[in-house]
Amino acid sequence: MQNSSQGRSSLRPDTKTSRERPRVLLVIGDGAEVMDTLFPFYRLGEDYQVVVAGPEKRTYHLVIHELADEWDITQERQGYHLDSDMAFRDVEADEYVAMVLPGGRAPEYLRYDTDLIRVVRALFAQNKPVASICHGIEILGAADVIQGREVTTIPKCRFDATVCGAVYKGDPVVRSENLICARGKKDMSDWMKQFARMIQDYLEVYS
Repeated sequence: MQNSSQGRSSLRPDTKTSRERPRVLLVIGDGAEVMDTLFPFYRLGEDYQVVVAGPEKRTYHLVIHELADEWDITQERQGYHLDSDMAFRDVEADEYVAMVLPGGRAPEYLRYDTDLIRVVRALFAQNKPVASICHGIEILGAADVIQGREVTTIPKCRFDATVCGAVYKGDPVVRSENLICARGKKDMSDWMKQFARMIQDYLEVYS
């Protein structure tokens, strides 16, 4: 498939990323929320090689979710595009020190991808740091890795968490062992600050 990013400016930093830096997996798909995706993409890119993975290696369409006047639900608008580096089927969990699951509508269908579920379960089995925000909890629920864990997410995803055996907390950010969850955009700074520390702690123990 031809990359539709031709003719567009890339969202990737101009500097080349050293392949010797620890790798963090960033999961995307069409409908991934812009801020949920790009905030960790750039924040973690300061210290790690962020590898973007999707169902296929191609360009994905990010979206903007925002409350609007006269709307009872979140309004969705087209956002930036982001290229994936690889498909889920080609991801080997052993090559990554952590993973991020953004929100948006993408998790609604990504949770049915068997290769992604394999990767999620593998990272949890290795007790590697995992960050989830907003609808990202749907992927964790489908992977059956949150039973008995305290989690947070946006209120409308509370059912997705509790039906899969998690203990829902309404706090902005909740950590349970190797997993750290955030409700939404307003909670990103603390979410990523804690997650970056989690990765560093993991590397100090296992590197």
